[in-house]
Amino acid sequence: MCGIAAFQGAATGEKHQIVRGALIDVYTASLAVSGVIGALYQRAVTGRGQYVMTSLLAAALTMQAGRLVWADDEPREVNRELLPGRIAGIHPTKEGDIYISAHTQRFWASLRKYLGLADLASDERYDSSQKRSDRAEELVPRIRDALQRRTADEWVKLMSGQVPCSAVGTIEDMFQHAQVRDQRLVAHFDHSRLGGYSALSRPVHFSGTGPPELLPAPSLGEHTDGILVEHGLGGEEIIALRRRGVVS
Repeated sequence: MCGIAAFQGAATGEKHQIVRGALIDVYTASLAVSGVIGALYQRAVTGRGQYVMTSLLAAALTMQAGRLVWADDEPREVNRELLPGRIAGIHPTKEGDIYISAHTQRFWASLRKYLGLADLASDERYDSSQKRSDRAEELVPRIRDALQRRTADEWVKLMSGQVPCSAVGTIEDMFQHAQVRDQRLVAHFDHSRLGGYSALSRPVHFSGTGPPELLPAPSLGEHTDGILVEHGLGGEEIIALRRRGVVS
């Protein structure tokens, strides 16, 4: 509804293309959390509470804030592309695909150097982001031809720190990724019925807060007794609730 599917499809030549993964759902929750934190801070300062509201619609538009700009008297079909010249994007290599972002003059100069396209340095037709965008049909084939000399992983190793880039991987690659391990983003769990499995740990860490132990996904009713005891119920009361089918 908000243009993301149409925008993704335009980049691949398809009419519409869905973005897989619940990105908007998760970002809506993040907006809600940010709003609640802000409201709690204001309450601490002023003593007054308030309602906080956001929506999936608000999140979908916020994710596209850079494109959600329409100047007065601007035509409907204006180009709202944020990746000039398609140089910033996914390209095939000798083995695997690579994402490259080379908007700025510095990154463009580094990319030229690593790809062996030194002749483009003095060519005034490509000396700005806008010019490179206008001549994408000339530049992209040369870039992709040069990328065929190495694999995606080899290019990333070579250009790391000089050209923003990443080999296109799968989520399975993340379980043993060095940065994922360093940030302790994945943990291993032992489930009483399903056995061992790995899953997301904590995406946010606090230096001064000791979070509770991470537990595997519970079976139905596994934590019922413990939760009811925490709320002051005794053994006989819990048994009565279970007999009546109130809890599992």
